[in-house]
Amino acid sequence: MELDNKITGARFIAETLKGYGVTHIFFMDSILRKTMVELEELGVRRILTHSEKAAAYMADGYARASHKPGVCMAQSVGAANLAAGLQDAYLGRSPVIALTGKKPPLFQYRNAYQEIVHDPLFAPVTKYSAEVITPAQLPYLLRQAFREATSNTPRPVHLDLLGHNGRLLEAAEEALPVIIEDSFTRYPAYRPEPEDAAIEQAARAIVAAKRPVIMASGGVRLSSAAAEVVALAEKLSIPVATSVNGKGTILDDHPLSVGVVGSYSVRCANQIVSEADLVIYIGSNTGDQVTYSWQVPPAGTPVVQIDIDPAEIGRSYAGAVGVVGDARMAVAKLITAFDARRTNEPWLQRTQSLVSAWRDEIEPLRQSDAVPIRPERLCKELSEALPENGVLVADTGYSAIWTATMVHLNHPGQSYLRAAGSLGWSFPAALGAKCAAPDRPVICFTGDGGFWYHLSELETARRHDINTVTIVNNNGGLAQGIPDIHNVYGDSPGKPEELYRFDSVSFARIAQEIGCLGLRVERPDEIGEAIRQALAAERPAVVEVMTGLEYRAPNPWAPAG
Repeated sequence: MELDNKITGARFIAETLKGYGVTHIFFMDSILRKTMVELEELGVRRILTHSEKAAAYMADGYARASHKPGVCMAQSVGAANLAAGLQDAYLGRSPVIALTGKKPPLFQYRNAYQEIVHDPLFAPVTKYSAEVITPAQLPYLLRQAFREATSNTPRPVHLDLLGHNGRLLEAAEEALPVIIEDSFTRYPAYRPEPEDAAIEQAARAIVAAKRPVIMASGGVRLSSAAAEVVALAEKLSIPVATSVNGKGTILDDHPLSVGVVGSYSVRCANQIVSEADLVIYIGSNTGDQVTYSWQVPPAGTPVVQIDIDPAEIGRSYAGAVGVVGDARMAVAKLITAFDARRTNEPWLQRTQSLVSAWRDEIEPLRQSDAVPIRPERLCKELSEALPENGVLVADTGYSAIWTATMVHLNHPGQSYLRAAGSLGWSFPAALGAKCAAPDRPVICFTGDGGFWYHLSELETARRHDINTVTIVNNNGGLAQGIPDIHNVYGDSPGKPEELYRFDSVSFARIAQEIGCLGLRVERPDEIGEAIRQALAAERPAVVEVMTGLEYRAPNPWAPAG
């Protein structure tokens, strides 16, 4: 655009978002209304939600499914709610761009209606936050938002726009150049290569190990490095464990796959990682969940750590051999450091025996005909019904444990997205994922506790024809905390069930009232057909599966002491 041609702020924002490949924006009225008009003209879909938090979750799901930044918006009074919704995107390393309105400086610190200071709200949940006070800042700060969101470790960014709904910036007419930097339309924006010396040091550590294990985490998904990780594992005969966020890196039926490790885990994965004499972390923050509070592997276990962020190297395991770079580039380079394929039969036999023992133990539960339905059986039926190109979006808590440990992803076209910790995230995130991948089947797996959070977004799904399938594991309460609640009560009199039980409600009937397909499943042999019927429906669908509140997910295993 020529600099002597003036453009409104509204048109500039709309053209910039469109130019960066944004196909949907998720918002709660009222924000950037003039921009909304321009976005419609440019073909960008505007998804009006029922809460700011849901808008943030939808943008997060969109970003994770598309590998492009997701955009969410709210006016000044909704900024606090929008910030709360960014926590999961921050923890999950998702590039969400949040736009909020802010009353002018003269209104600040004078008890302006609905106005509070925004900076402290967004500081812990963004990697970059800036105020846009003048129209002349728009070209610089909006481009910078895309740079920050997609570069290095992707995370949310925030722009606070002048005017409680951004109108003051929208109305201005100035010579604002619309410049699109293609590298930042997706993530990773750049792929830094590791140093040769670091690759050589890592290779020496791997050669010296007798019981190495690869631990693939969310950074593998961010980098699209799954194929390289599997190629490395196959060349060197190294078993592969994953974090919950890394599930899907290697197919569950692959002979080198040992399952999900940590606190939301299968026993065999924790056992194998604990027995390893070298753990190769790829794209992992080595936090408490993936290490079961740093018990798996035990302190002192040698570690190779591959990460794009040098600050992560050795954060939890001192003395780690560090390889700083993009995961896909680093693993590809590491593969070339080995001339020939290697085998390690004793270690492979040991790992495969542990995996087989675990699978033999849980298979009767996956085949169970019990009523109420066991979640293990639900996960088996979902494994078989999930299309080969399906996207499975799981909530946190028990939903994450059940799907991570009991749903088998055996097709390379399947994807797994999971909440980074926010209960209720999965349903709106699945709607965002479906907007990003309209040609792929998207299934949400949540419990009744998680579904209650954003049940109103069923209307959003119906209004916009966002045809996801939502499986509700309905056990009538919040099951994960029950053992601890009863332990705390001990022999004390009282009503511990008030801390976890809900009244009985039919989500299937609610879905039907909203205009969605609603199916209630009470017998195990009905699950598969219900899921397939929901996938074939040309409208949003809810499959309510009646399970038992008494069923417990697998407890994590840790080494003695």
